[in-house]
Amino acid sequence: MATFLGENIECVRGERLVLQGAAFRVQSGDALVLTGPNGAGKSTLLRLMAGLMRPVGGCISWADTDRFEDIAEDSGAHNQRVVYVGHADAIKPALSVRENVTFWAEINGGGGLDSDAALMALGIPHLADLPARYLSAGQRRRVALTRMLTTKAPLWLLDEPTTALDSAAATLLSDLIKSHRAQGGMVVTSTHTDLGLDNVLRLDLSRVAA
Repeated sequence: MATFLGENIECVRGERLVLQGAAFRVQSGDALVLTGPNGAGKSTLLRLMAGLMRPVGGCISWADTDRFEDIAEDSGAHNQRVVYVGHADAIKPALSVRENVTFWAEINGGGGLDSDAALMALGIPHLADLPARYLSAGQRRRVALTRMLTTKAPLWLLDEPTTALDSAAATLLSDLIKSHRAQGGMVVTSTHTDLGLDNVLRLDLSRVAA
C-alpha cells in the first residue's frame, strides 16, 4: 500500500508565510478534501504536493513500502506518480482537442486511456477534431480533466475540478474519482462542491493558514 505523507509543512509566498504546521496522510484508496476560505493555502498546498514548489519547512514524502522518501529527492519519479489539474486549464488554443489530450498524455508519461477513450469518458468525443479555441469554459474543463485518464499516475491532485462544470459533468467526475479509488488510487482535491464521495479525509487549512 502506498502512502503520501506531509509533516509540519511551512510555505512562504511573496515574503508571506502562507502555511504553517500543515500535515496530511493519504494512503491507497483515500480521498483528501482540502477546505478553508480563499487565501487559506489550498492551491499552494496542492502545488507543493505536485512538486511544483518546495516548502521552506517540513517534509512531503512518499512510500511504496515502509521507507519514506522526500519527493524532492527524485522529482522524476514523483512526476510519474502525479497528475495535477490546476485552476488554469493550460489548453493550447491552436491545437485540436485530440491533439491537446495527446500532448498532455505524452507529458504525463501515458499508460492510461488513449485520447479518444479519455474524451469518451468525459462525454465529449464529438469535440475531438475541434480547435480548442472554440471550446466553452465547461468544455475546456472537461478536456483538462482527461489528463487524469491518459496516465497510470496513482495520485490525482485536483484544484477546484468542478469549476465551470454542469451537474452532468460533475457526476461524471465523481464517478471517475470513485473508480480510481476502487483501483487503489489516491485523490487530493480542493472543492466547494459536494462530489458525493464516501469516506473522505478532510484538512481544514483555515487552522494552519499563517
